Amino acid sequence: MNVIEIKDLTRDYGSGRGIFDVNFSVRRGECFGFLGPNGAGKTTTLRHLMGFINPRSGICTVNGMDCRKDSAKIQSFLGYIPGETAFIDSMSGMEFIKFLSAYRGMHDLGKAPELIRRFDLDPHGKIRKMSKGMKQKIAIVCAFMHDPEVLILDEPTSGLDPLMQNRFIDLIAEEKNRGKTILMSSHMFEEVERTCGRVGIIRSGHLVAVDEISALKESQLKRYVVTFDNEKSAGRFASEGLMTDPPDGCRISVTVRNDLTGFLQLLAKYPVKDLSQINQSLEEIFLQYYGEETPQNISVDTPEKAGKGGMEQ
Repeated sequence: MNVIEIKDLTRDYGSGRGIFDVNFSVRRGECFGFLGPNGAGKTTTLRHLMGFINPRSGICTVNGMDCRKDSAKIQSFLGYIPGETAFIDSMSGMEFIKFLSAYRGMHDLGKAPELIRRFDLDPHGKIRKMSKGMKQKIAIVCAFMHDPEVLILDEPTSGLDPLMQNRFIDLIAEEKNRGKTILMSSHMFEEVERTCGRVGIIRSGHLVAVDEISALKESQLKRYVVTFDNEKSAGRFASEGLMTDPPDGCRISVTVRNDLTGFLQLLAKYPVKDLSQINQSLEEIFLQYYGEETPQNISVDTPEKAGKGGMEQ
């Protein structure tokens, strides 16, 4: 059963900015990744689901309820992390958490104490003095404290250090195992790779694909930097017929598609001092998977912000 449904959703801001005929759904108990470069339309889509924006055309529903007309009902069982957090800065973190608990009609703080411990959050300082990472931790506590059945998360690890990012990913895995329905936007392939079974890719406001994460991984080129014992070995390796850049002294960059075993077997014949993988950007992965082609009349270089009233992320 689909919990989240988006059909032909369009919000046109002009000059190729906005989202256009977006269609995808999220099944009950699924963690769905919503991938795209900054400025692609991720936040605009999620804000429609929250009922913050009226679509120009198309519909979006959660549990069969209209996201605009029934937004109050939907938000009673939904947890949300916005792309840009906004708090009452004069409050302390704990005051804001208690305020939100009372607003939701909760009888206690729910899972907030457990989440505060989990993310090493000191919630007693004034919010206006907190770092981006501390504010993001408060946003996580507020989104999960009432144990919602549906989670809509917009770049949820923004501002977190690697340790806290890993703890958040562990939290998502636990919530997924408990049957929660999760829609998570990101511009980092590695983040959704560890949490999601399916992904939708949006680019320049157009949903260009919905696919299993395994299909995306299989199509991904792997890039490595190999450091050899000497320049002669690097030169010989460069003539082996692999996709390589020209040697830089003893170092050489190699691109591998599919045949990783063959690459490693060949490498074993050479004196290698070091081997490291190059992390690829989402744009590089996108170009490998779908080629250079872009939606007609849509520029790849969509601005991150479309100005006043424009499209967000």
